[in-house]
Amino acid sequence: MNEKLEEIGSRIRELRELSKISPEEMAGYLKVPLETYCGYESGHLDIPASLLFKIAQRLDVDMSLLLTGQEPKMSIFTVTRKGEGVEVERRKQYRYQSLAGRFAHKKAEPFIVTVEPRSEKPAVYSHPGQEFDYILEGTIKIYIHNNEIVLNEGDSIFFDSSYDHAMEALNNRPARMLVIVM
Repeated sequence: MNEKLEEIGSRIRELRELSKISPEEMAGYLKVPLETYCGYESGHLDIPASLLFKIAQRLDVDMSLLLTGQEPKMSIFTVTRKGEGVEVERRKQYRYQSLAGRFAHKKAEPFIVTVEPRSEKPAVYSHPGQEFDYILEGTIKIYIHNNEIVLNEGDSIFFDSSYDHAMEALNNRPARMLVIVM
């Protein structure tokens, strides 16, 4: 089990209990089965970024607190210098770097996501909300709702992330993109 997922789940459980919200209420709010939600809290299941965002909203905390254990302090602006974003180990296929981790009460979560080339088919995800992806480097194939779209450097896509979607780096090279989850 991923130690980082366990830490995030533990923080969520503690904050949920402090807020006097039952696991059943939280699962209902997130529109996921109770068993799935309990898997998030135990660290056995990876939590989609959009659900982390919704959990943070329900608990009235910033998503950064769930991810890092530190409360963001900035409320007017925050600057993240090149290479200094908070690394978030979320999924084996993707590496996330949070770009606004110190800004409190965000309405969206911006990340730099690196997708490494792999020989196996990418795992499919869905999560509530919307997502904007802008390709910074490389080429990405995005699978979304029975469509395959190839995006090159400078291309972007905005989509309803409640539909199944996955991404893979093409040309045997890593790809980097700016991702904003709302």
